[in-house]
Amino acid sequence: MNLTGSREAELLQAIDMLLDARRTVQPMQDLPSALRPTSIDEVYFVQDRLGEAFGTIGGWKIGAASPDGEPLFAPMPAAWMGPSASILSSAHYRFRGLEAEVAFLLGKDLPQREAAYTRDEVVEAIASCHPAIEVLESGLLDPNVAARMSMLADLQMHGGFIYGPAYEGWQRIDFAQEHVSLAVDGVLRVERTGSNTAGDLLRLLPYLANEGAARTGGLHAGQWITTGSWTGNTPAMTGSSADVQFSTLGRATLRFA
Repeated sequence: MNLTGSREAELLQAIDMLLDARRTVQPMQDLPSALRPTSIDEVYFVQDRLGEAFGTIGGWKIGAASPDGEPLFAPMPAAWMGPSASILSSAHYRFRGLEAEVAFLLGKDLPQREAAYTRDEVVEAIASCHPAIEVLESGLLDPNVAARMSMLADLQMHGGFIYGPAYEGWQRIDFAQEHVSLAVDGVLRVERTGSNTAGDLLRLLPYLANEGAARTGGLHAGQWITTGSWTGNTPAMTGSSADVQFSTLGRATLRFA
């Protein structure tokens, strides 16, 4: 992406504001209008530098708003990842949105290359499939009210990733028929079937390996890919416990301290 010096300076200022809002847990209403990204390329410019500021990238979140919608993706810092039953104690957790997701752990590298990866090649690179919870956070007071480009730039509301145990034979799961429930403090909050908004969620992985390669630098063994919400954004409170249960894939839980 080609940026003028003045525009790059504005986006760098936006990055500093979002970083400061997250690190101090002092959210802002929105970025100033002159600093908001105006294109997906600018969104990704901001995202990538935010991700780098939080350390090693442990993987990528990707999703699409509809079965034929173009996917959007964002980096997930490794420092914000943990196994099921994790207790999330950082002051970083303010917004505490919860989403049930299906996640994949890569077992092989998918480096950048000229020829596009086929779906079969990408599936072959997957080491395991897991139930997961994405925790939504933001440097914006209410990212659903702020400008959409501001929300997307702020790591698409990413704030944490909790993965459950691997499910063997995941290739036999009919995700269109998979049922999911999300409970908070033992109270069922959401229950749905085949509800990933991307439709065929496996289409997201070749997109990330191919269309995303110039940005990701290629995908690497040990990275996680989570593939979008099945349940929408469900809020939790300080001290809340969350329990996600897929009918076949299994369970993931967390608790906010």
